[in-house]
Amino acid sequence: MRRIILSFFIIFVNSVSSEFSTEDCWSLGFHKANLLCSSCDQLNKFQLDELTNHCKECCRPDETNSTEKIYYKAVLEVCTCKFGAYPQIQAFIKSERPDKYPNLQIKYVRGLDPIIKLYDKDGHLQETVAIEKWNTDSVDEFLSTHLIKINDDEYLRSNMV
Repeated sequence: MRRIILSFFIIFVNSVSSEFSTEDCWSLGFHKANLLCSSCDQLNKFQLDELTNHCKECCRPDETNSTEKIYYKAVLEVCTCKFGAYPQIQAFIKSERPDKYPNLQIKYVRGLDPIIKLYDKDGHLQETVAIEKWNTDSVDEFLSTHLIKINDDEYLRSNMV
């Protein structure tokens, strides 16, 4: 009986909350970092109306304004064991392209598909972008568009303790 009450409570809490967690979305078959809300609108074309509400809870709003967001720091996270599956990401990391971005950190996280985390000047995470389908030029273009341009000396001075 307790299990039934607990399951109803969990369902109620999930329905009241405005957005599913990344894990909730993953269990529903949605990849929250990649899912744009405009994609959810396409579900009814395929008679998948019952998925629309869950999709809307897991999606990121489409960028509608033409001004690009600029971030202070980026962290590219990837697992080296997955380099075989993502040769373009490996090629970017092993090339001299990351050297152009003193405020880019490459972090190796076991089992993780490649993502870029974008931070503001205070070090608060602002956005996470999945990049597993990107090529080296796409990663380079994204970073040159969304990372603030600073030189090495400026970045080192800003990180002094």
